[in-house]
Amino acid sequence: MAPSPQSGSSRRLSVFALVVCGLAVVAAVVAFAKEAWLMGVVWVLMAGVSSNIAWYHVRRGRLERAVAEANAARVSEEG
Repeated sequence: MAPSPQSGSSRRLSVFALVVCGLAVVAAVVAFAKEAWLMGVVWVLMAGVSSNIAWYHVRRGRLERAVAEANAARVSEEG
């Protein structure tokens, strides 16, 4: 069964959020190394937000696939 277009967009958004998270972590390390503590803290917070967004989209995609599979199983049982 092919994935729904919505689950594809959830997967794509989660990958983008993980990339942003990784870049934010690198930026935080660089900021702390240059002793720019305030900017380092901002980048750490950005990494936290983007990781939460990634986790949300991963869970959303899993839920959508589970619902689609359950609906397909119900339809196949009925007819």
